[in-house]
Amino acid sequence: MELNHKIELMAPAGSFESLQAALDNGADSIYFGVEQLNMRARASINFTLDDLQEISNRCSEKNVRTYLTLNTIIYDHDLSVVKTLIKRAKEADITAVIAMDQAVISVARTVGIEVHISTQINVTNIETLKFYALFADTVVLSRELSLRQVKNITEQIEKEKIKGPSGRLVEVEIFGHGALCMAVSGKCYMSLHAYNSSANRGACKQNCRKKYTVIDQETGIEMELDNEYIMSPKDLCTLDFLDQIYDAGIKVLKIEGRGRAPEYVARVIKTYREAIDSVENKTYTKDKVNFWMTELSKVYNRGFWSGYYLGQKLGEWSNGPGSKATQKKVYIGKGMHYFPKANIGEFKIEAYDLNKGDTILITGPTTGAQEFELKDFFVNDKKDTKAIKGDSVTIPLSFRIRPSDKLYKIVENTEA
Repeated sequence: MELNHKIELMAPAGSFESLQAALDNGADSIYFGVEQLNMRARASINFTLDDLQEISNRCSEKNVRTYLTLNTIIYDHDLSVVKTLIKRAKEADITAVIAMDQAVISVARTVGIEVHISTQINVTNIETLKFYALFADTVVLSRELSLRQVKNITEQIEKEKIKGPSGRLVEVEIFGHGALCMAVSGKCYMSLHAYNSSANRGACKQNCRKKYTVIDQETGIEMELDNEYIMSPKDLCTLDFLDQIYDAGIKVLKIEGRGRAPEYVARVIKTYREAIDSVENKTYTKDKVNFWMTELSKVYNRGFWSGYYLGQKLGEWSNGPGSKATQKKVYIGKGMHYFPKANIGEFKIEAYDLNKGDTILITGPTTGAQEFELKDFFVNDKKDTKAIKGDSVTIPLSFRIRPSDKLYKIVENTEA
């Protein structure tokens, strides 16, 4: 396999903690939502208009591209908000807008900000891609395509020199890791019908993740099912066939997870960064893949499968309602003070105990998600190996903490 291009690793950012975690762990780009007009309006904290400049500033410092998701269904009463948001995004030098509604595409093109076509449009063939290339420089293909179908599209782009408004060849993006929906490319109406809460407006109630009983209404007989969670797919994972992702001509690999915790973003982005780099420098091996898969299993997941990329016809379903992560975090305390000359962070222990050798996690809006083994520390100004609730603990750190930061202990998840 000849590698003649780089893959851009795109990270989710549902909060400043997750944004910083993505930046610290090697993301090439981040995508985020503002207010309510995005597909994770309910699931993540979301940013405000006033956050746009800080997002842009933080990312530009590390040469990371920024993508604003505006990919919900848009009604007439939303249009003024759309125009304001895109105008402010342009002023803040946000790289691009991810869109599915023609109104959003039109406003973005008028303002002069790059457009990316959302997977919600469900692009599955070269002719549809050609049409959207009139407006967009990047197209996120349907999640239901195989890599063979994807490769056919990328080869046609090269052969026919299909260019976007920027004048460069249209780039193809696919989802690489994270939650999958039972609906075609995320277009689902279950939540709307059951709760009058539209998934296509970013307000999915996730009723497909629940346990259901199927009953024959004529006889009243309940059907016995091998899997109780028949509408809840396992999470997508492409790490073990990234070499085939390259071969298919993909330019952007998107990691799902704007509703996930910052430590999820940190570990998944770090793992995929290492894997992508290993493919590029030809050190990608089965042993490394096994290690990376173990790392991914430590954070939130419903089990993993390859999606439809390798030609699978039917989905793989989770056998439980929640995460199968092998580790979990336990809240210990909060940040109190940072001593810059000594590079020392002070924490107040508010729950459980803390011991030398524990793996700890510190999260915060500017800290991101920092995980490491606890070695030397002081308890109430004395060197010690254990701290309990009520103690003041000081820990040598290579980064600055703030009073809003939270301290956790990472433990094995015996319920997984």
